[in-house]
Amino acid sequence: MIQRIQTVYLLAVAIICLASLFATVGSYEEASTGAVAAQFGNFSLSSPILQGSGPYALGVLLMMVLLIDLLAVFLFHHRMRQLRLVIFSTILLVGYVAVYAFFAWLYGQKLQAALPGVEFDFRLRFMAVLPVVAIVLNALAIGGIRKDEALVRSLDRLR
Repeated sequence: MIQRIQTVYLLAVAIICLASLFATVGSYEEASTGAVAAQFGNFSLSSPILQGSGPYALGVLLMMVLLIDLLAVFLFHHRMRQLRLVIFSTILLVGYVAVYAFFAWLYGQKLQAALPGVEFDFRLRFMAVLPVVAIVLNALAIGGIRKDEALVRSLDRLR
């Protein structure tokens, strides 16, 4: 199980998702002073200006990816099922990036509406880039699973 390279990739994706689950993924700073006006994480929104709930969809997507990839690690005997799960996990990660971009745009609009004369700069945090790395690692895991399946099928032809 651990000796297969796709298992290492899947475990790395799970670690990335776990590490970025409760981290700050973006912030807005005032352009003139540099003061932080709002910060948001995968579950939280901290802002003296913005009121409302945090971007819970980001955290839920990351938790789903974490659980799916951990499940896929233990499905090494069922390669096609493992392949489908990793593809679904990759789709969820692409959805995470899209939802992240939506929340970044939405909070920018809310800040501009709350303080119309003030310019805000969006700051991307390092933890927000890690899901893109996870997409690449999932793609590498998909390639490894396909190679294993091709090897097993070629060995079945020889029998």
